[in-house]
Amino acid sequence: MRVIQVAALEGPQAVVEAEVDDPVPGPDQVLIEVHAAGVTFPEVLQTRGRYQIKLPLPFVPGCEVAGTVRSAPPASGFAPGDRVAALTQFGAYAELAVAPVDQVFPLPDSMEFAIGAAVPINYLTAQFAMVRRGRLRTGETVLVHGAAGGVGSAAVQLARALGATVVAVASSPEKAELARAAGAHHVVAADGFLAAVKDSVGAVDVVVDPVGGDRFTDSLRSLRPEGRLLVIGFAGGEIPTVRVNRLLLNNIEVVGVAWGEYASRRPGSVAEQWREIEPLVASGALAPPVGHRLPLAAAGEALALLDDRRAVGRVVLDVR
Repeated sequence: MRVIQVAALEGPQAVVEAEVDDPVPGPDQVLIEVHAAGVTFPEVLQTRGRYQIKLPLPFVPGCEVAGTVRSAPPASGFAPGDRVAALTQFGAYAELAVAPVDQVFPLPDSMEFAIGAAVPINYLTAQFAMVRRGRLRTGETVLVHGAAGGVGSAAVQLARALGATVVAVASSPEKAELARAAGAHHVVAADGFLAAVKDSVGAVDVVVDPVGGDRFTDSLRSLRPEGRLLVIGFAGGEIPTVRVNRLLLNNIEVVGVAWGEYASRRPGSVAEQWREIEPLVASGALAPPVGHRLPLAAAGEALALLDDRRAVGRVVLDVR
């Protein structure tokens, strides 16, 4: 089968196309004919050997797919031809991929494969962050940094679907428009966002932060008493620090969100999460904005879009 490999740790443009043997699924795995694969920032890190999980070279990157089932264990609930999305951990940039049964999810007939491939990681992360870690309640107000990115746009859509008022932070007019299309009630510029938040909603109950960096302190200042700041990642590069007296004085929380770590230690938790968001996926309330679709052979270019911060919406590889 045709795959994209990381053969040298020299960045996105060093990935190569190759032919390898078809994967053989294990007893608890589903074999999927990949129609589309999501492109995520961890894969950019993998091309330079900077991701926490390291594989021997060469390896096939990619952790999200959408396609049709070729084979599945008898008691899995899946049959050949079923439309699915899935988490693969690695190996998604390929014509065939395997995934654990409990990380394969039914895909609505109405959803394109390119859209379905962009659903699992970001929406499951957003659901874990806001519902489990952030304890989001209907009627609260959520501030979302990086609102045009993968996790950010998922958080905007999910927060709105859960009955929250959403304030999106965007760094360009193009990204602001995507945040509005995702359902944000208010959109503010990244520069000077704190003043804009105060003007629009006064204060917020929850901050969703996949960016980190120099926005962190003003994010804390934007919170109401008993507010929660959800630390999801550091796309901005810097890992911020916090003076804990700020937390004490206003009874606010800084909450770590490591969905992958949580899910890896609790078999079945991902499938349970999917069941919770599946009605919203089926209704179209959760549908990732795909801004870039490229062929499998252009995987290096797709990764570079993320590496250079040029992506608006999700980046997806069309495999078939």
